[in-house]
Parts: sequence; C-alpha cells; structure tokens
Amino acid sequence: MNVDDLIQASEEAAALMASLSHPQRLLVLCALADGEKPVSQLREELSIDQVPMSQQLMRLRADGLVEARRVGTTVYYKIARRELLLVIEALQKAFCPDSALQPGGAGRTRGKIEGANVANARSRPLPRRLRTKA
Repeated sequence: MNVDDLIQASEEAAALMASLSHPQRLLVLCALADGEKPVSQLREELSIDQVPMSQQLMRLRADGLVEARRVGTTVYYKIARRELLLVIEALQKAFCPDSALQPGGAGRTRGKIEGANVANARSRPLPRRLRTKA
C-alpha cells in the first residue's frame, strides 16, 4: 500500500471513529450486531427515550453505518457496513466481554458475531460528507 492509500485509509478510519464517539450510538450498534431490529425493540432493550434514539439513528444513517426499511408504520434498522461489525466485535471483546449486549445475548460465546451478519453487511466507502479531501 502506498502512502496516499494509507492517508486515505486513515482518514476513513478516523471518520468512522468519530461516528462511533457517542455512547448511545455504540449501544445501538452493539444491539444491531445480531441483525435487523425495529426501533421499538431497540428503545426497549437499551432504555433510550424516543428523541435521543431518533437523533442517534439519524446520525448513524447520515454516516452510512445503518440502513432502514419501513414496513407499515414500523421502521427496522440494520448495520450497513461489514467492517463496522468487526470494529464492534473488537470493542465488545475489549470493553464488555461479559455483557448481555454481546451479539446473541448473555448466553452466547464471548465476542462472536455470526458470519451471516458479516456476509450480509456491505463493504462500501464512507459517504462523501465523512470523507476528507486528500
């Protein structure tokens, strides 16, 4: 990898880390590591009020980290980027190895994210607003 590629990669990684820099956004992403969930389930699982949950989901969508789909009046969210699942897994192993927010809940093997979730998330570049100019 040449220096220009390393610079671009470091800028994209820094933008991703900036998106992850809020505890509620991290909670939402940890909860979504198992797969798609409706907003109501996320709010219940994480004990986050409607307004802050909407704000965090809006930021995660704008940053291209989650995708939403609507079925009637219910909105479902899922992680949109494969590399994000790897970052979440590493953070969970480092900071909450025995947490119920581990993918699969408390009874699951420590830190494992199912391959199906990784396979279903697409790897793609960051949205333009998160990219810095080289």
